[in-house]
Amino acid sequence: MTALIDVILPVFFVIGFGYLAVWKGYFDDSVVDGLMKFTQGFAIPCLLFRAISTLDLQQNFDVALLFSFYTGALVGFAASFVGARVFFKRDWEDCVAFGFCGLFSNSLLLGLPITERAYGPDALESNYAIIAIHSPFCYGVGITAMEIVRNWGGSVAALPRKVLTAMFSNALIIGISLGFVVNLGGIPVPGVLTDAVDLIARAALPAALFGLGGVLYRYRPEGDMRAILFVVSISLLLHPAIVWVLGGMNDLSTSATRSAILTSAMAPGVNAYVFANMYGRARRVAASAVLMGTGLSIITVWGWLHVLP
Repeated sequence: MTALIDVILPVFFVIGFGYLAVWKGYFDDSVVDGLMKFTQGFAIPCLLFRAISTLDLQQNFDVALLFSFYTGALVGFAASFVGARVFFKRDWEDCVAFGFCGLFSNSLLLGLPITERAYGPDALESNYAIIAIHSPFCYGVGITAMEIVRNWGGSVAALPRKVLTAMFSNALIIGISLGFVVNLGGIPVPGVLTDAVDLIARAALPAALFGLGGVLYRYRPEGDMRAILFVVSISLLLHPAIVWVLGGMNDLSTSATRSAILTSAMAPGVNAYVFANMYGRARRVAASAVLMGTGLSIITVWGWLHVLP
């Protein structure tokens, strides 16, 4: 009960305040869109830039950690993809959108604050290692799969350009990339600039959580309940279960195990809807999976916190 009250509920209360503000008309859609544009286009990229630029890459880029997490993510993608085809008789493009929901955990807006509240700021280094390649990896898999099924039998020459253009139009990936450039290049950043970036970064998580609540108000579940619950169960249960098994097999440290399992146990991120909307496929399922998964994760994350070392 302590974990629920002290760790999980404060995060979801902030989301709830955003949801309530839009529901009651204190925020309209344009304000929410502006807030999310600020957080996803500026504040979170600043947060990621600072985290990656100062991260001890040799110590924290543990192959076993990344293998455990991303193998679970790929299994989630495959299970959602196959389930959409076999159980729900969706076409191939819809199947990819389903797969992206099972692939893309909300590692930033939920994974970071919950891990920090549970284990402290020092526990976040493994989270940042996962996040550093999360968007590039997931968008790379999703866009590649979608372009393949959309252009089946056609030329694949343009595929790499399409994938790279879509990925590097994403502000999160730009922030991560710049962080790597500074870190690997040993480039000194003036203190006045890091102070300014830090000021923006401090606003990232609380503002994004509040904005996420407003965004989720739009995504009320509509039909397709079996499909939505199928995708959500893969995200909240299957992915972390696989990471648990692989982490044990790979002898992950306690800190890395906690970060990997908690991050994998998060609901599908808003990017799952962004991806579905980008291609106009399975948007109702993706949007509702984000909303229902976020709500149900209050219970499932509590359970994972109880069994973590």
